[in-house]
Amino acid sequence: MICRDLNADIDHILVGEKELADIVTRLAEAIDRDAQGQESDLLLLGILKGSVVFMGDLMKKIRTPMEIDFMKVSSYGASTVSSGELKISLDLHREHLETLDIVIVEDIVDSGNTLYKLVNYLRGRGAARVRSCTLLDKPERRKVDFQPDYVGVTIPDEFVVGYGLDYNEKYRELPYVGVLKKSVYQ
Repeated sequence: MICRDLNADIDHILVGEKELADIVTRLAEAIDRDAQGQESDLLLLGILKGSVVFMGDLMKKIRTPMEIDFMKVSSYGASTVSSGELKISLDLHREHLETLDIVIVEDIVDSGNTLYKLVNYLRGRGAARVRSCTLLDKPERRKVDFQPDYVGVTIPDEFVVGYGLDYNEKYRELPYVGVLKKSVYQ
């Protein structure tokens, strides 16, 4: 395998490291504020794999006692376009969902299909409360009527990678969110 500088594939940085840290702090404070007085237990539910970096930073800033868990779901195949179908390859296996205040942690929302279906799926399984938190939001690509409860930053309709987001399993380790050069994926 040839090592190459992944930064060379980035057209420009959209959200830098300092801004990411500020976003995470703001979102953690909002989740803490909304968790006050709740009788249900807070569960951060990370959506693998893209949310791992974001969720790791987020959980360090939240002061409310919590548990964490993960699901692996997607509405994407090998392309950059959503199929619209929710595919669950790792489900949440917990008893007593009725005692949980679930905050789904996602890296990006564009079409909204995945989170819309996942929120309804968890509510249908009896969760006490289900909210969603996304680092990045692309509302102009929305295909369903869905608005995340917590939004880090709204971004334009560009293909982004870094800070957990990937293209063909690459670029997740970049410490910022950058716009991938079109020549890389077209």
